[in-house]
Amino acid sequence: MSQSARPPVRPLNPNFSSGPCAKRPGWSVECLSDAPFGRSHRAKIGKAKLQEVITRSTEMLGLPKGWRLGIVPASDTGAVEMALWSLLGARGVDMFAWETFGDTWVADVTKQLKLDDLRVFTAPYGHLPDLTQADFDRDVVFTWNGTTAGVRVPGGDWIADDRKGLTICDATSAVFAMDLPWHKLDVVTWSWQKVLGGEGAHGMLVLSPRAVERLESYMPPWPLPKIFRLTSGGKLIEGIFVGDTINTPSMLAVEDQIDALRWAESIGGLPALVARCDANLAAIQSWLDSSDWAVNLAADPALRSTTSVCLTLKHACFTRLSAEDRAAFAKKMVSLLEREGVGYDLGSYRDAPAGLRIWAGATVELADIQALLPWLDWAFAQVQADFSNS
Repeated sequence: MSQSARPPVRPLNPNFSSGPCAKRPGWSVECLSDAPFGRSHRAKIGKAKLQEVITRSTEMLGLPKGWRLGIVPASDTGAVEMALWSLLGARGVDMFAWETFGDTWVADVTKQLKLDDLRVFTAPYGHLPDLTQADFDRDVVFTWNGTTAGVRVPGGDWIADDRKGLTICDATSAVFAMDLPWHKLDVVTWSWQKVLGGEGAHGMLVLSPRAVERLESYMPPWPLPKIFRLTSGGKLIEGIFVGDTINTPSMLAVEDQIDALRWAESIGGLPALVARCDANLAAIQSWLDSSDWAVNLAADPALRSTTSVCLTLKHACFTRLSAEDRAAFAKKMVSLLEREGVGYDLGSYRDAPAGLRIWAGATVELADIQALLPWLDWAFAQVQADFSNS
């Protein structure tokens, strides 16, 4: 079939946003009918719902005994900032960044906390810094999966088991999609609106026993806002980890997360979620391997994200353009796909190289990925013709 002909098959669900992500297959608003609307989150029913999110998540992820999981304000960003502001400063810090959000954490530690003993290791989009430079006598901060770059760390072998510092990991587009070595991670954060397709506003925070020990023995020299405080009187606020949230949560969003967790359990739990993501990436990469115009931004197969798959364009009609025109080319492709109703929110992140980004997380059906790919060829052909004639 010519790339200029509209493909005959359309994705049943055209939502490929990297956050908020596609709802789980079969979702409808009726799934939220059991939410305790109009009730206090501190009432018995509210706390039970919050505890259910914690319990189901803990069991599905297989958190080690002694690791605590809590619900915190302000999505993954709030969870990361809470960890950075509450834990850093006791030791030197090594930070690794290779995409937008990692750069954000570096900026916060550099410009807001203003730590003196700080080392920063960076890499351009599509690559990783040299992780062997990490000194685990120090605290080490990194993202597991770079949502805006499509690059993930290649497992946890690089993390020392006998570390003296803490490992602080932003894993928002990795949790429920990738196997994480929890015993190597002291702080892990994520948000509901990523892999399980929940609603936003709430973050999840995992603390290892070593992280708890740090919290109870170290007081940072800077003031902590109330929503960042994890201790009271030198002791961990245990309520955060049993459903007694710091601020008022949305019981609608809580119900939605419970529904997503129940769906995940029904299809086989974490192994099934990981397998769905792996299959989605495999379909995209197979298409890329035969494409004459698109390529995975992550050149190393071992580093490719299975959730946020970032593409750049390799065709000469694109590479010879100015940076401004490259952005316009990619934006026009995205607009065409949206106009056809076959793919929404497919543009690369605003700070990333011009291209496309396909969310391939666990709530995305493989059939929808397969139906989307010919439409990408079609959109490229249309825009290529337009730019050739201009």
